[in-house]
Amino acid sequence: MKQLFILIACFFAFPGNSIYAQNRHFITSGVIEFERTANMFALVKKKVTKNTLENKPYYERYLRTEPQFRKLKSTLTFDGNTMLFTPVAAETNVHWWYDSPMANQLNIIFSDVKNGTSTIQKEFYERTYLVKDTIRKIRWKITEETREIAGYKCRRANGIMLDSIYVVAFYTDRIHVPGGPESFNGLPGMILGVAVPHEHVSWFATKISEQAVDTKKIAPPKKGKEVNNKQMREEIMKAIGNQGDYAIVQLKGLLL
Repeated sequence: MKQLFILIACFFAFPGNSIYAQNRHFITSGVIEFERTANMFALVKKKVTKNTLENKPYYERYLRTEPQFRKLKSTLTFDGNTMLFTPVAAETNVHWWYDSPMANQLNIIFSDVKNGTSTIQKEFYERTYLVKDTIRKIRWKITEETREIAGYKCRRANGIMLDSIYVVAFYTDRIHVPGGPESFNGLPGMILGVAVPHEHVSWFATKISEQAVDTKKIAPPKKGKEVNNKQMREEIMKAIGNQGDYAIVQLKGLLL
């Protein structure tokens, strides 16, 4: 009788947790639609450096004639431990003078979480590469802050990637896949929102469709010159080596 009383007392002491755990539904496969927003005013301004002050009139013209934000669409198809991030072709292109890697979506990304590997088809300067290496590591610190994204309660995490780039992400543990848009990953659930504030770009989920996915459609891209991460960085440095103090801006956009 005493043991029965203890069991009943425990049940009523934690009723919400018991019911919540029993009824909570987790998603393991589906398609997420993302919207990527780039602050073009800030990106174009970065082209005006101490060595390129002659670019200032072009920047001022952009402020008068062009929209501040450039929005691009993409999808993330996932099933269990595999994911495929695919950009949707832009409806309009940025004029060549105002263009920069950070203003575009350059990557098709296949990730295999179980094996910790990724295959990235990257395009820049009319070149195509196939980057095969381990999944990017990001140093995360999870906080207590939450917000709702596309109908899902998400928790905030702050991170550092590529040694010095500050990232803010919001993830949901309702989707049991530690992935996200582009190469963002490594949290205990799916990243539905991410911002890189100092680089003036963000990705947020707009729609989540839980559905069975044909695993044959979650396949690594195959086009491009095969390299690893180190070789890719070397190729990028060769391409931007003559861009002076703007090179670091180009590098971040191409590696992100």
